[in-house]
Amino acid sequence: MQAILAQPRPIRRVSASIASIVASAVLLSLYARGGNAWVLGFVLLLPWLLALNAVNTLSGALLNGWLMSVAFVAAVFMWFGAALDAYTGIGSAPAMLMLCVISPLLQPQVIAFALVRHLVGRSHGTVLRALAGASAWVACEWLWPKLLGDTLGHGLLPASWLRQVADLGGAAGITFLLILINEGLAQAVALRGKGIRAVLLPLAAAVVLPALMAGYGALRLSTIESALSEPAASMRIAMVQANIVDYERLRRERGTYAVVREILDTHFALSRAAIEHHGADALLWSETVYPTTFGHPRSDDGAALDREILDFVAATNVALAFGTYDLDAAGEYNAAAFLAPGAGLIGSYRKTHPFPLTEYVPAWLDGPRLRSWLPWAGSWRPGSGARVMLLRAADGRELNVVPLICLDDTRPDLAIDGARLGAQAIVGFSNDSWFTDYPIGARLHLAVAAFRSIETRLPQLRVTTNGLSAFVDPTGAVLASTAIGDRAVLAGEVPLRDPPPTVMVRWGDWVGGAAGVFLLLLAIVSILRRWRTPGASTDRSATGSATASTVSAAIDVVLLAPGWRVTAALLKGAAGIGLLWLALRMLLTDGLQVNSLVQIKIYAGAILTPAIAAWAIQHVFAARASIDAGMLVLRQGHQRIEIPLDRIITAQAWRLPLPGTGVRLGLASGARFAHGIAVADIPALLRALTDAGSPVRLVGAESMLMADYATARARAIWPRLDHPLVKFALFPLIPALPAFRLHQHIAFGGTFGEYYTYGLAAWLSGLLVWWAAWSIGLMLFAAALRIVVESGHLAVLPWPARARAVRHALAALSRIAFYAGLPMWLAVRLFAD
Repeated sequence: MQAILAQPRPIRRVSASIASIVASAVLLSLYARGGNAWVLGFVLLLPWLLALNAVNTLSGALLNGWLMSVAFVAAVFMWFGAALDAYTGIGSAPAMLMLCVISPLLQPQVIAFALVRHLVGRSHGTVLRALAGASAWVACEWLWPKLLGDTLGHGLLPASWLRQVADLGGAAGITFLLILINEGLAQAVALRGKGIRAVLLPLAAAVVLPALMAGYGALRLSTIESALSEPAASMRIAMVQANIVDYERLRRERGTYAVVREILDTHFALSRAAIEHHGADALLWSETVYPTTFGHPRSDDGAALDREILDFVAATNVALAFGTYDLDAAGEYNAAAFLAPGAGLIGSYRKTHPFPLTEYVPAWLDGPRLRSWLPWAGSWRPGSGARVMLLRAADGRELNVVPLICLDDTRPDLAIDGARLGAQAIVGFSNDSWFTDYPIGARLHLAVAAFRSIETRLPQLRVTTNGLSAFVDPTGAVLASTAIGDRAVLAGEVPLRDPPPTVMVRWGDWVGGAAGVFLLLLAIVSILRRWRTPGASTDRSATGSATASTVSAAIDVVLLAPGWRVTAALLKGAAGIGLLWLALRMLLTDGLQVNSLVQIKIYAGAILTPAIAAWAIQHVFAARASIDAGMLVLRQGHQRIEIPLDRIITAQAWRLPLPGTGVRLGLASGARFAHGIAVADIPALLRALTDAGSPVRLVGAESMLMADYATARARAIWPRLDHPLVKFALFPLIPALPAFRLHQHIAFGGTFGEYYTYGLAAWLSGLLVWWAAWSIGLMLFAAALRIVVESGHLAVLPWPARARAVRHALAALSRIAFYAGLPMWLAVRLFAD
């Protein structure tokens, strides 16, 4: 500690940040190991949060987030690098290095949390900062599903009362609450020097939240246990864990037929023992246990093996579900086949979420070069979603189950869909053999899977190749499990009853989406607050009211370093290219209607995302320019920059008005001011400077034209009607809401028909699709009008007075066309016949 204190302040801050990140990473590492370490969930972010509180710049928050994402991966997923080496043979060190390099993609929520928390903290209080940070964490995990589906909430699986909250908001809801508890403790520590009263409120929040979780959990646990104790018919189901792994190596050594022969013989023997000693009504074998296409034999030997499995079911008079491959005209699938006594194959389920870059490669990424880099990459195709299948006993008893294969159980959607379709249990098939030497990976997978039972209140039977096979009850308790490397049979009774309803089944995986909506509303409120503040675009008096010492009103500007300006410009350009791509696709391929999810995905990914990112950069670096005591004062958050007016001698307008119009200031020393100044009305800023005594002058004919362009553009804007949120978010709701209501009545019999049938998430998704469709159409229409306005303006730009009048007239006409044209077009469409 003395060595750190002796260092210069910047180095001391960096050292303290790194020490805090390491401390949180150590706590995360212990927390991920499970057991009694679940209590660390309440404090594991505390050191890092205290370090984030000391960060004053956005770049500092970004750096802290990036370092924490790397530390997160290194602390929690070190085993994953070794497992990747076992699967691919690329080496443990290169695999771990690769994971650290791509850690922002593996744990992006950490960076999102740091950035949003910092931005909100600059203009709002600590409570809103904590809520926004927690919302950013869970919203990012919802928008960007992680490879293994992990979230902080999974660490509370050993806490029987606390984990029951997952039937309200899933593991994401627990993560949200854990972050708030950590924030409360961090705030209490930060205020410890201000007395007990200052510390009491955040400390109370950090204590009350776990108490409320425990209280709900205890109450919910008692009601579920009471329901489970009621008598009900049941089926006895046995899971076979044969512990035969590394099929590829065995194939190379002994040949495909010999390997399949050994697998079947072993499973037949263990299954007969399960029937004889445990009275099994149904059998479960693990994922891809039959490593070929069942029902679509590739050879005579394959056909004989298929018949052998069918004959086994007929002879034993016991149902069987097992992992295999499936095949159709589109390709091959990782699947589970369901066989019933006396009926043979009654159906199959295809894995919905194949493992990326091992089992499955997206079509847009696939190609010979990628295959040469990743020779292990498979070519399975994703299935079409949840299905409810039957485990049918010989005496006619039936258990409705929703099958989940491997990664399928890391996301809540399939289990929830299965519960809605009438499932009475979850059946998980997994091949976790690549975790053989790293049991922490298998434990994590089991913990994640167990939350599917809490969220849906469905019992779960999870069969694996070599561990951990397990019975999980509706409370998330692992009633029995095998060990890694065991050859074993696990048998138990599953009641034939419907589960109690849960919020998660009714509303879907709602927490991340709700958090995203909260952040969106917070951003809108922030924009509206700035909107109501007088600025350059609305303050006409600022152009001539400056005195030599002060100016009556500040001007809104954006201070952009060259790198940030280029980034924002590229993002705006990318949004424009995305819009052009969408327009050309509709003209040449899709037709002039928004009628596909592909169009909406293009809109969200190629247009909205870069446009919002560009806006965010400008919002972060927004500033207020004023003149005070012979100085140009630029206030940006807590930072204040002063430039003597007599030192500002030249101004050069940006040649390309991206991300907006702006100037570079030249100083008497010959240097340029380090930041470009984006400003809507360039001449207004320059007149304010000259009226206050600055010798500044515009340099170059191009700068004159660009300044005139900026003035005409700024004065033609109506801030309310021309605001993007009004044009592309609020206005599209006017046609979208009645269209969506009509669709609901036609398709589902009422305004909320889809909600009653498929839940809130499906209803909101449908509304979002209609809203997005109208937003896309109106944005394309606005882009066409903008082209007309800009073309007309540029044509008369050499004549400034005329250019301003033309710009004003064209902008007014385009506004009328936009807001009045839509109702007129709808009226024509409705009454044309």
